[in-house]
Amino acid sequence: MELKILSAIDEVERSDWNRIAAHGHPFLRYEFLAALERNACVGAQHGWLPRYLTAFDADGQLAGAVPLYIKNNSYGEFVFDWAWADAWQRHGLQYYPKAVVAIPYTPVTGPRILIADRADRENIATQLIELALAWCEDENLSSLHWLFTNEQDTRRLAEHDLILRLGCQFHWKNNGYRDFADLLDGFTSRKRKKVLRERRQVRDAGIRIDCIHGSEANELQLRTMYEFYCSTFEKKSGYPTFTLEFFREIASSMGDQLVFFIASLEQRIVAGSICLRNHDTLYGRHWGCRENYHSLHFEACYYQGIDYCIKHGLEYFEPGAQGEHKISRGFLPAPTWSAHWIAHTGFREIIRRHLEQETAAMREYMTELSTRSPYKQAETA
Repeated sequence: MELKILSAIDEVERSDWNRIAAHGHPFLRYEFLAALERNACVGAQHGWLPRYLTAFDADGQLAGAVPLYIKNNSYGEFVFDWAWADAWQRHGLQYYPKAVVAIPYTPVTGPRILIADRADRENIATQLIELALAWCEDENLSSLHWLFTNEQDTRRLAEHDLILRLGCQFHWKNNGYRDFADLLDGFTSRKRKKVLRERRQVRDAGIRIDCIHGSEANELQLRTMYEFYCSTFEKKSGYPTFTLEFFREIASSMGDQLVFFIASLEQRIVAGSICLRNHDTLYGRHWGCRENYHSLHFEACYYQGIDYCIKHGLEYFEPGAQGEHKISRGFLPAPTWSAHWIAHTGFREIIRRHLEQETAAMREYMTELSTRSPYKQAETA
């Protein structure tokens, strides 16, 4: 096995990367990661410097990879460590630069250790984890954070004594529903009436919502959806890192994996949501609007996505980070995990103890949230 650290995704052939990239998981595809790099969505200007840890077999074939980034800030990670950085600074230490294994600006659970089919999976995973840890030590980085890891990678990282952190999102599961009405039949009467009222308010306002895939989107639609994406960040005092060119590129290169729900009133686009999908899951990512319309956010970001999943036979809908208001609309608490290596032994133990307490509190929080389920019989996400 030959291990290499690359600084750009184009140092790997697209077909080789996609062969190991989690069977079409949209955010791990070569096309998505390359579009980030080619359109200046990552790099020094945003504090996301790519480093791809790779493993090649005896035949020179790509057998495994880890998407890693050097960070000089904590923006766009969604596993918040601002307090950790502040503690380092108060003790006269530097928290940045650090490293993250993550998909930039994307709080979506998935594999972070990519391994080819029929490869020696555990051996390759071990070598890549050890490479990441050794490289971080050699680079004198403060820490290494694996964000939104799936169950298998979480287990592997725990076996390497990384510290686990539990988070919570709200996901919808398709239990073989025939249509949206079939879904609502399983809601309690009060919650069902609430959802029906919200959907009716959008229809009564005369708003039409169209589902447009990336391969179908015209230039006006792409520009307008990009403007909505930017406007939401501006309202929240953030800054948009994706560019119009990025959206144009993935609309072309990823086609039907990019999904827009576009709301129009009297032939004028007034709002929209941006999603991506793979073979079994829809991922809600961004939303924006020109004016406020009653319940339109719920319709464009949640109900249209559920309709889409039922129509296309997708099993899950992950509408993004945070948001307890999603529970009453059918999205139930689901755990998310991250794993952390801390170079400083003193801080490592402090954070370990802190996260043990935080994890216990998070489990209690999720248990309490589960009691708010809108379903007649409690379900799990």
